[in-house]
Amino acid sequence: MTKQSERMNTSAFKRYIEHSEQSTYIEVPFQMPERVEEIHVSYLVESHGGDAAKAVIDLGIRDAERVRGWSGGARHEFSIGLNQATPGYLPGRLAPGNWAILHNAYKVPVQGCTVTIQIEFTYKTSRWLKGDLHTHSVHSDGTYTLEENAAMMESLGCDFIAMTDHNTNSQNLAYPRGTSVLMIPGTEFTTNYGHSNFLGVTSPMDDFRVSGISDVHEKFRVARERGAKIVLNHTHCDNCPWEWDFEVDYDWVEIWNGPWREHNRRALSWWQEQLVTGKRLVAVGGSDVHRPDSHVKHAMPCVWVWTDEKTVEGVLNGIAEGHVVITYSPDGPFATLQCGEYGVGDEVPYEHADHEVIVQLNGLIAGDLIRIYSERGLEEETSVDSEGGVTLTVNAMHRRFLRAEIWRIFEQADGLSMAAVTNPIYFASKEVTQSSNHEG
Repeated sequence: MTKQSERMNTSAFKRYIEHSEQSTYIEVPFQMPERVEEIHVSYLVESHGGDAAKAVIDLGIRDAERVRGWSGGARHEFSIGLNQATPGYLPGRLAPGNWAILHNAYKVPVQGCTVTIQIEFTYKTSRWLKGDLHTHSVHSDGTYTLEENAAMMESLGCDFIAMTDHNTNSQNLAYPRGTSVLMIPGTEFTTNYGHSNFLGVTSPMDDFRVSGISDVHEKFRVARERGAKIVLNHTHCDNCPWEWDFEVDYDWVEIWNGPWREHNRRALSWWQEQLVTGKRLVAVGGSDVHRPDSHVKHAMPCVWVWTDEKTVEGVLNGIAEGHVVITYSPDGPFATLQCGEYGVGDEVPYEHADHEVIVQLNGLIAGDLIRIYSERGLEEETSVDSEGGVTLTVNAMHRRFLRAEIWRIFEQADGLSMAAVTNPIYFASKEVTQSSNHEG
């Protein structure tokens, strides 16, 4: 993982302001670098002339197209990020190019003043973000307000939440802004024969009512046309399984819904079958939390996504690439797969000399069971006899994929329950490589 200090860089600027510049606007230009996800600006004003009146210099900033914020003399520092910013400033993309700190020289002593500016750049870097992709609120049949959902996720140290209320998008227009938790627009398309989440767009459909599979196809078509990612939810649930056919145009499947139960085990087995056939289907999870409950809780399970930016697009792109691990709670345990520079969700080229996969597992307790699967089924099973981390090395030669599971005995469960599951790391076949070379 990249150290926090390696993600940051600071630039300093000085500007002497003459008395003759009083009541004028001054720009201190700087270059916004590539791949910045947040800037923090602070400034100090040194008045010259001994007992002279104190200088009053206002503060703001512009990008290459517009003023991005202004705080006048009310603040001596501010931050702008991709999703959040200090009041008075606009969050959003920090496009590389010509930017400038803005000053209003409201009051300048006769002998002038010097403004010292520090700009701290925080760069995008790949890391694991965690959250919940399936929750409900008072906007449908939940009892939590949007603010309560966000506060709960923030208290758990989570990075994102999708509030997927049933057949409505009003929640997407009322998300709380004063939170560090990224709000992913979501709607649970709820029919009498199955549920699915539309993620990433505020209004994925205009009417949820369907009378047959052709209507379902049309709803999916419209949602996808508007940019939504589509998840089939709790496909093997006892009460509301996916009873439409699986030939619909979906992206991902929810194999873990709420506490680990038998219907999740069935979904897991079905997903493994899809992987064995060669389908690279991304598995996700979600708590499906509606109200305070002793078993169904926020971010249980918790979805971890490897991405380089904390934005809706960044999280959904990370999921689309299969960079997903699901754990029973935000506290883990956790598992990753690595083959050279390739990790969870990646495809290892056939020419890659080393097909050894490093399976790193952390947050384990005695009694945990580690299982490694490929298209051939269970490849390896290891029992853990102490707390901490375990590193396994698995030879994946002649395998199409590998994935890992951690099973644990919980007091409230009857027998072993899933504690963590990774999406697979894939291996290109010789046939695919030869075909690609021939096409080239």
